Amino acid sequence: MQEHLDISLGWLETYPYLETIVYCLGLALLAFIANFLVKRILVRGLYKLLKHVSGPNPQDFGIVQRLSNIVPALIISSGVHLIPGLPKAAIAVVENVANGFIILTIALAIGAALEIVNMLYNRRKDAHLKPIKGYLQVVKIVVYAIATILIIATLIDRSPLILLSGLGAMAAVLMLIFQDTLLSLVASVQISSGDMIRVGDWIEMPQQNADGDVIDIALHTVKIQNFDKTVTTVPTKRFISDSFKNWRGMQESGGRRIKRSLYLDQQSIHFLSEDERTHLERFTLLENYLGEKKQELTQWNKQHVKTEIDSRRLTNIGTFRAYVQRYLENHPGIHQHMTLLVRQLNPTPNGLPLEIYCFTNTTAWAAYENIQSDIFDHLYAIAPEFGLRVFQNPTGLDMRSMANGLAKHPKIEQLLNS
Repeated sequence: MQEHLDISLGWLETYPYLETIVYCLGLALLAFIANFLVKRILVRGLYKLLKHVSGPNPQDFGIVQRLSNIVPALIISSGVHLIPGLPKAAIAVVENVANGFIILTIALAIGAALEIVNMLYNRRKDAHLKPIKGYLQVVKIVVYAIATILIIATLIDRSPLILLSGLGAMAAVLMLIFQDTLLSLVASVQISSGDMIRVGDWIEMPQQNADGDVIDIALHTVKIQNFDKTVTTVPTKRFISDSFKNWRGMQESGGRRIKRSLYLDQQSIHFLSEDERTHLERFTLLENYLGEKKQELTQWNKQHVKTEIDSRRLTNIGTFRAYVQRYLENHPGIHQHMTLLVRQLNPTPNGLPLEIYCFTNTTAWAAYENIQSDIFDHLYAIAPEFGLRVFQNPTGLDMRSMANGLAKHPKIEQLLNS
C-alpha cells in the first residue's frame, strides 16, 4: 500500500500542474469531511445533550453551528502551505480569506451569545426594572466594529494598528455617521439610571401618537403597544428631548383618580323648606348631618342675627354636597386613605360645577370605569330629591314642549283662533 502511494506521488511530481490540482482537491475534500463530521456528529450530539439541560437552546441562536465552521477554515488555512506549486500570492490570499472568515464567525457567535445573555436576564423577576438590551446592542456594535477592522487588516495583510491610526482623521465622519447611535446610547443610560420607563409601563406621548404599554426597550427604539393593539415605535432619544406621561406612579399607588364635575342648574338652588328638610331626614347618610347642622345654625343665629332675613339657613346644594361627601366615604370602591373632595368650581354658562375629586381603590381600567359610572349614575338620579336640576342645553323636544305650552295659553289660543 505504501509502495503504491509512493509510486503515485512520484508520478504526480512529473506533472506539476496536475499535482497542484490534486492537492487542492484533497485539501478541499479534507475540509468538507471535517465539516461533515463536526456538524453531523459532534454538533448534533451536543444538541441532544443540551435538550436535557434547562435554559435557552444554543441551536436557536446558531452559536455552535457558527463555531463549527471554524474547523474547515482552520484546515484550509493550515494546509494551504503544503500544496506544492501554488504561488505565494495565492497562498496568502487563501490564508487571509480563511482567517478573515474565522474572525467573522467568532464575531457572529459572540453576537448570538449576547442574545442568550439577554434572554437569561429577562427571566429574572426584576428584569423589566433594568433592561440590558440596549447595553448589549452597544457591545454588539463594538464587537462588530473590532471584527471589521481585524478582517480588513487580515485581508490586506497589514497590522490593525495601521488602520486604527487612520481612524483619528475619520473621527468627525464617524461621529456624524453614528450620531443617532451615540444619542441613543446616552438616552438609554439616562433612562436606565433615572428609572424613567420600564417594560410594562403605561406611557402617554401624544406628540408621537403613543398611548399604551411599553413592550420593548432597545438601544435605538422603544416599542409601545397602544390600547387599540397597534404598535408605535419611538426613538429612544425622544424620551429625553420630549415630554411624556408615565402612569406607573398611579399603578403603584393602588388608586386611580376620579376628577369629574356634575353641572347643576343654578336656578334650582334655594333654601330648604321645613317640608324638604323633613323629606331629606329619611336619608341615612344625612341623619346626623341635618341634626348637627340645624343645631349649629340655630346657635349661630341666636348670637349674630337680629332679623330672620339675615339668618343662616340650610340650602339644597349644601345638603346635596354633604350627601355626596358621605356617599363617597361609604362607597366600597373608593380609596379612603387618599384625597377625597366634593367642591364647587366657578359658575359657568353651562351651570354650577360640583366636582368629585377622589381615588378608586383599584387601578384596573374596566373596574375603574365601572366605579366612576356607578357613582355618577346614582348622583344624577338622586339630585332631584334635593330639588336640584342637572343642567342641559335645550333640545328639540324642549322647544316643542315650550311651543305646545304657549299654544295652550288662553291669550295665545284666542289669538290663534282669531
